[in-house]
Amino acid sequence: MWQLLHKNNKSPFRIIIVGFLLVILAGSFLLMLPIATKDRIVTPFLDALFTSTSAVCVTGLIIYDTATYWSGFGQLVIILLIQIGGLGVVTVAGAFAILSGRRIGLMQRSTMQEAIAAPNVGGIVRLIGFILKTALAVEMLGAILLFPGFYKEFGLIKGAWYALFHSISAFCNAGFDLMGIKAPFSSLTDYSADPVVSIVIALLIVVGGIGFLTWEDIRTNRQHFHRYRMQSKVILSVTGALIFIPTVYFFFFEFAQFPIGERLLLSVFQAITPRTAGFNTADLTALSETGQSVITILMLIGGSPGSTAGGMKTTTLAVLLASALAVFRRRENPHFFNRRVSSETVSQAATILMMYLVLFLTGGLIISRMEDLPILTCLFETASAIGTVGLSLGITPELHGISHLILICLMFFGRVGGLTLIFAALSNVQTTSARLPQERITVG
Repeated sequence: MWQLLHKNNKSPFRIIIVGFLLVILAGSFLLMLPIATKDRIVTPFLDALFTSTSAVCVTGLIIYDTATYWSGFGQLVIILLIQIGGLGVVTVAGAFAILSGRRIGLMQRSTMQEAIAAPNVGGIVRLIGFILKTALAVEMLGAILLFPGFYKEFGLIKGAWYALFHSISAFCNAGFDLMGIKAPFSSLTDYSADPVVSIVIALLIVVGGIGFLTWEDIRTNRQHFHRYRMQSKVILSVTGALIFIPTVYFFFFEFAQFPIGERLLLSVFQAITPRTAGFNTADLTALSETGQSVITILMLIGGSPGSTAGGMKTTTLAVLLASALAVFRRRENPHFFNRRVSSETVSQAATILMMYLVLFLTGGLIISRMEDLPILTCLFETASAIGTVGLSLGITPELHGISHLILICLMFFGRVGGLTLIFAALSNVQTTSARLPQERITVG
């Protein structure tokens, strides 16, 4: 696979895109096999493509209930696609190359650097090894913690499979679940008052979503926060704020009717899962429009760079807020922790925001018009797709083919990333160094 990715491709960004496309197509054909469904039928290509894209892009939007439609083989294919998509196609391909003893050249190292958002090429092979070992260890620990509860409910074999499936799905921020055997498309609503399931799944989501480099910082520097990279400091600070603030809102305004313990679990879980896991322990259709709008905003923000999560990323939000604050304070550049943020970073953050908003709004408007559905409901679905979240208000299975194609494109864009697509398309375009006349333009 490593040679296939790099054949005739010199741009790391194109390699990343081609890798994701190859895995999605392979997954689609596997899911079309009769053995992949419980009724031994051939799944239509578009439906298989949607499911494969959702799994590889770790989204969780589904047309068919995972537990009741797909067979054990189909569920195995889905969880493997989630694992590959969560860790990254290039990361997994590089890991196989390392394990097989192949020499990793400069081009391959550069591709791995871009795939995990590493600051430099040096030490990239060691970092890939650390990522894989840590990811597998966290997933196994999550499965072990979930197993006792699932064992009591489903027995030994099924309980072990459910524990492993949900641990991988949560860590990879995918949101696929097997709880449809209780009620189709029910996600984890039956566990809203279960502290073990709620807390373990929530912790797996957070660990998977903070980014691989942040893991390394935590391992290396531990409690010495001042030694962390500026990016890690920003990620942890913004992640904490994005958990705390929505938790307070949900606690006081959405779940006030529940007992205090369940109320707290519901509030924390619904604050964490929109970035970008896709599980839910509450009925999202029962939330107020304000609550659904809060979740929509969180879905667009997403997780952190170099993680299993998608969305605009926490660092993008932080850069934009810092840039606005710098304008208010009449500073030339935004700052984080006494470090200056480059103007190039600010420009990239603004570009990402613009692309996400345009695609999110355009997709929602088109689907609303075509399907004759409320615009807020459709925007919730498109935010879930482009943020690679998987939360839904229940309309995805009922949409028509064109609407599914729109969601497929949004999921792919959200996982690969807007700048990756732009840099891949413009990799052969020469930048000009000509000095152009400068003229002031007023904004705002």
